[in-house]
Amino acid sequence: MDADTEKARAGAAAAQEVQDGMLVGLGTGSTAAHAIAAIGARVAAGLRIRAVATSRASEALARRAGIAMLDFADVPRLDLTIDGADEIDPRFFAIKGGGGAMLREKVVAAASDRMVVIADGGKRVAAIGAGAPVPVEILPFARASLLARLGEGAVLRPGPDGPYVTDNGNNIVDCRIDLQNPRESAAWLDGIAGVLGHGLFLDEVDAAYFAQDGTVSRLERLD
Repeated sequence: MDADTEKARAGAAAAQEVQDGMLVGLGTGSTAAHAIAAIGARVAAGLRIRAVATSRASEALARRAGIAMLDFADVPRLDLTIDGADEIDPRFFAIKGGGGAMLREKVVAAASDRMVVIADGGKRVAAIGAGAPVPVEILPFARASLLARLGEGAVLRPGPDGPYVTDNGNNIVDCRIDLQNPRESAAWLDGIAGVLGHGLFLDEVDAAYFAQDGTVSRLERLD
């Protein structure tokens, strides 16, 4: 079974966590798009929710699916956020940001009572960092100095007409950094002036839905 079908299965399973009356955060990327579609189908069948999106692309997709959207600037708290991940390990440490929205995704996750990640089985790893780089959102004003500070494994993400530009007007650097101690690495990134956010999600994920070989498994964070 192909990865896109697996993502759709995981998205449909996670969408069942959405209950009537909830305020829901909608993630960004190909996997999150499947969850948005599944939630939209439930809305069409009578589910009443409101939602915020972590990107312009996800907002447009959700509106087309008939989901009532709010401006996150006016929303103090959310019941649930559903999003994808580039990698997630048994500690529920995740790398996110392949879709370029990790700063907004982390802010929305922090405002949520619960965050659920959906993924195909290939995103489930023994320890984060072996495959996916860590996306880092940076201030364009400091681009050259930050690339130097982030080291040899730092690559400026390209866009169609120059560097990739996020919905926030910033750039992304994809970094190959030592993740033997993810918390130390996250603290190091947080301490660099000009780094606005990064894709290390170490405390945000509460549960994960993995789809592989036609079966969806659900794991809950216990600590």
